[in-house]
Amino acid sequence: MSRLDSFIRRLTAQRDILNLILEEVSHIDGPILEFGLGNGRTFDHLRERLPDRRIVAFDWDVHAHNSSVPEGEDMVLGNIRETGQRFIGIDAALAHADIGTGYDDKDAITLTWLPQLIAGVLAPGGIALSGLPLDHAQLQAMPLPPSVKTGRYFLYRRLSA
Repeated sequence: MSRLDSFIRRLTAQRDILNLILEEVSHIDGPILEFGLGNGRTFDHLRERLPDRRIVAFDWDVHAHNSSVPEGEDMVLGNIRETGQRFIGIDAALAHADIGTGYDDKDAITLTWLPQLIAGVLAPGGIALSGLPLDHAQLQAMPLPPSVKTGRYFLYRRLSA
């Protein structure tokens, strides 16, 4: 598969999963956390679909279009592994992590800390969406929409403590 086709499938999977879960997320208290702002497309989609929710985005640097960047303290810059720790216990309704690199060795390092971070920021019953698999005892896999091929994107619910 070409890199272009892979990119399109990844973005389509994100959109399809978000559209599947956003109604449910709207009934869960807590902020939305976007780990990996990138160019801001997913942030913009979340903001449009959940206009009254606080959305906090994390990234090394801002590369998004100005219209797709959260304001003030809702844009957290720096190493996500470190900056995300400040949000442990925030009881987020949704945490989305799109920080995979496509390099197995780099992603393996991310997977040593990302599952714990996601489980730690989510409220019980909160939902996680990730481009990388999140193996953690408090995260239970949820079914994907039929349009998303298994292994393309991952969806979880945080279990109660």
